[in-house]
Amino acid sequence: MLVDNERSLEAIFSQAPTLIATHCEDEATIQANLAAYKEKYGEQVSIEMHPLIRSAEACYLSSSKAVELAKKNNTRLHILHISTARETALFQNDIPLEQKRITAEACIHHLWFSDEDYKTKGNYIKWNPAVKTANDRDAILKAVLDGHIDVIATDHAPHTIEEKEQPYLQAPSGGPLVQHALQALLDLVKQGKMTLEQLVQKTAHNTATLFQIEQRGFIREGYWADLVLVDLNKPYTVNKNNILSKCGWSPFENHTFSSTIEHTLVSGNLAYTAGKIVEVGSGHRLLFNR
Repeated sequence: MLVDNERSLEAIFSQAPTLIATHCEDEATIQANLAAYKEKYGEQVSIEMHPLIRSAEACYLSSSKAVELAKKNNTRLHILHISTARETALFQNDIPLEQKRITAEACIHHLWFSDEDYKTKGNYIKWNPAVKTANDRDAILKAVLDGHIDVIATDHAPHTIEEKEQPYLQAPSGGPLVQHALQALLDLVKQGKMTLEQLVQKTAHNTATLFQIEQRGFIREGYWADLVLVDLNKPYTVNKNNILSKCGWSPFENHTFSSTIEHTLVSGNLAYTAGKIVEVGSGHRLLFNR
């Protein structure tokens, strides 16, 4: 991210002893787009212009360059939060995950929202890379399901309400997504867009495999018990009173999910129950099979 010097990139990709994870947006393209919109609209640039400033072209230029460098140097590359249909073709789906040298991630917000939602959500769905068209959203989901994209993540960045309510140019990008990520995906299951097995594979199994995380991501004897108990038929409406993120807001506010998270176990400890987080010190250092 923000590294665009050819010599620096070549050195990183040729010498990195482990996985390189990249946020791919071409900064020169973004700055040129921003300058053009500011020349036309001054400080009145609006949130609807966000996916045009941080454009699909900026994403593809950067991600295709990263893939090119990874192939040239046989580097282990993982590209974070894919946001365009065009980028999905950069990745393979015809070999097992364990054999892939280049992998990719989709985020909840790029699977859920489209540029139509800027009208009602405004800066509350301002992310980098930007949420783009419905066609991009649908293509990303297809790529998740057919194996071009390997994992689903959240890109959790809980900025305050005060920060988000600033004018577009001042408002930071990012939002709180951890609390409602599973419920959002379970809604996609309910809509017939993915199966429970695919959801588990892309959020748990593949994540542990891709990053070589030791004794996580599977329900197996001897593994840490990281478990979620869900009532799949109990609706849950997001409101200010049940948002757990300290920032106090959610892009899903006023949405009714089809399921409710009843209990969460982290490292074998009950960490969430009856709508509240239980402070039990359940966090543990992750270990890796490398």
